Amino acid sequence: MIALAVGVGAIYVLGPWPAESPAPAETPAWADPPHPVAVADRTVSVLGAGDILLHPKLWEQARTDGGGTLDFGPMLAPVSETVSSADLALCHLETPLAPPGGPYIGYPNFSVPQEVLKGLKSIGYDGCSTASNHTLDHRYDGVKRTLDAMDKAGLGHAGSYRTKRDAGIVKIYQAKGVKIGHISLTRSFNGLRPPAGKQWVASLIDVKTIRRDAAAARAAGAEIVVVSLHWGTEYEHEPDADQQIWARQIAAIDDVDVVFGHHAHVVQPVERIGDTWIVYGMGNQIARHEKPINANRDGAMTRVTFGPASEAGRWKVVAIEAIPTFVDLNPNIRLVDLERALADPTLSPGRRGTYQAAVERIEGNLLTRAADTAGLVVRGAPGR
Repeated sequence: MIALAVGVGAIYVLGPWPAESPAPAETPAWADPPHPVAVADRTVSVLGAGDILLHPKLWEQARTDGGGTLDFGPMLAPVSETVSSADLALCHLETPLAPPGGPYIGYPNFSVPQEVLKGLKSIGYDGCSTASNHTLDHRYDGVKRTLDAMDKAGLGHAGSYRTKRDAGIVKIYQAKGVKIGHISLTRSFNGLRPPAGKQWVASLIDVKTIRRDAAAARAAGAEIVVVSLHWGTEYEHEPDADQQIWARQIAAIDDVDVVFGHHAHVVQPVERIGDTWIVYGMGNQIARHEKPINANRDGAMTRVTFGPASEAGRWKVVAIEAIPTFVDLNPNIRLVDLERALADPTLSPGRRGTYQAAVERIEGNLLTRAADTAGLVVRGAPGR
């Protein structure tokens, strides 16, 4: 599968903004929109995002937006420019998909509408990680149905498998002529076990497995290797002991470039360990928890820009950015790209205050391990 290649030879500026006319008086100076700039060196960008966790309120909103049919596009559309501008965009599909038309089931054993795939594809996602604590909610049939639907929608996948042979093949994408390997694993299946004789149906976190699969990706020609991990403790902003141990073990694997973390449903920090970037948890991309609090409405997409390394066949991280997001609940459920929203001079004062508070909250959680001093830029934050 060829990933979208938008904005060839450009990344978003990380230094001082170019000269421009003054912003309107009611718009804070730091709320300028993103400025793409030309970069002389060859680059390729990979974007990761938080959990796609479909609760009943989300498919009710999709039905309203579709006028009776399910349309997830409008609630996801506000992040489409950021997602589609990445050369490779990877989401995290946490829950299995239902048969066409349902029945649809929420927590604790999810089975959600297949129409969400059309929405994800429409905003620019190229594929998703699928290993999670809910992967086996509907056993092998749920896994197969989900992967079949993703294939039909033109979305790549890693982390769950229909055959033993598939489980032995690392997913490789191509973006701007660069091969990018994607590996996905989870810490548990909520107490469920793979079907007898199908232990390979989804991947549990194991450092030996990651080392083996990363090496296999390199052997298959991957110049970049991304690992998606469903780990951590729900609703805890700081990485738990397992995350911290695994992060250091994985950072010691030379074949791994970046880790994208999921599962906590709140934003966790980013940390650079050696030359490896660990994004512990990106919060929710889109979700509607029964008791929503600001913390589980916050998210942070991560855009990692790579440039050629001195070693042939390898690329290195040359820029890393976090793009804060927030889930609005009224008047409709909408995923908000906070940097872009705050750049709108017509934004109401009340909503501006809500969005500014979200950016500050998200930035605070991202930087508890000094990622800013290592090079992480939080988009939309004051002074950025």
